Amino acid sequence: MAVLTDVDKVRVLINDYRPDDPGNVVFTTTEIQTFLDLEGGSIKRAAAQACDMIADNEALVSKVIRTQTGLSTDGPKVAAALRERAASLREQAVTDDDADGHFEVVDFTGIC
Repeated sequence: MAVLTDVDKVRVLINDYRPDDPGNVVFTTTEIQTFLDLEGGSIKRAAAQACDMIADNEALVSKVIRTQTGLSTDGPKVAAALRERAASLREQAVTDDDADGHFEVVDFTGIC
């Protein structure tokens, strides 16, 4: 199995990973790297940002559409589902942060 970059991992979480068809993705590598930069390198938070952006676009563009043949789409419902996914990813990121077990080294030299 290939080693995935952080950009690839974000793509996996947002269902945008297409190694066999890299030209058919929702976001450019630069856009995903920007999400990572904005979110301090957090893969799940970057994926949440991407989901929010897709949700915004879906709500703005798709709206509720029904064709005469019975085909329909509901942009606001899709957007709501994407926002739920974004919220879930953010919750997972908080849990991951808590599980990392941070510690700090304090220099007490010369105190006593």
